[in-house]
Amino acid sequence: MRTRQESLEFALLGLLEQGSAHGYELRKRLVAMYGPFRAISFSVLYPQLKRMMDFGLIEVSHIPVTSRRSKILYTITKTGKARLNELNEDVSPTDWDDDTFEVRFSFFKLTKPSHRLLILEGRKRRLLDKVDLLRSELARETRNGANIDSYLVEWRKHSLDALEREIEWLNAMTQTERETPREANKEDSPINEQ
Repeated sequence: MRTRQESLEFALLGLLEQGSAHGYELRKRLVAMYGPFRAISFSVLYPQLKRMMDFGLIEVSHIPVTSRRSKILYTITKTGKARLNELNEDVSPTDWDDDTFEVRFSFFKLTKPSHRLLILEGRKRRLLDKVDLLRSELARETRNGANIDSYLVEWRKHSLDALEREIEWLNAMTQTERETPREANKEDSPINEQ
């Protein structure tokens, strides 16, 4: 995925591949996926849904709630499924960045096994680089002696611990992925275009 917009499009198409949904429900699920610090506002969500409708990736139906109100239900189209496949096939270093890895991992079932391994290994390399940087920063801080910022040191230790736990998890996920029989993975991808 090259841009934030493509990442959001991928997430929305992936969610709608699981079933039709209302805008509010999509937003709730996106916040759960992206985390509370990167909440998607309705002012970002609805224009994106509109663009996707304009390109024929999704369609809407109106479900009456009262005689004056209706809810809009979004559904992925055949064109949308093809676009989801296209986005899923495009693996790049941005897929293991902090901003996009969670989205890609959320839809790993739809991803080819070889792509899953690429993404997991890329994410691990990215985190190992961060670990090296944090360790060197910690070493530099402790050499400063009297000028040490104890809060910054504690935050770096906390961050280092979190990174090391994620690397351990990535190692386990990579091992599991390598041990999974290819026949079981074939049904996971590509996305059903019916």
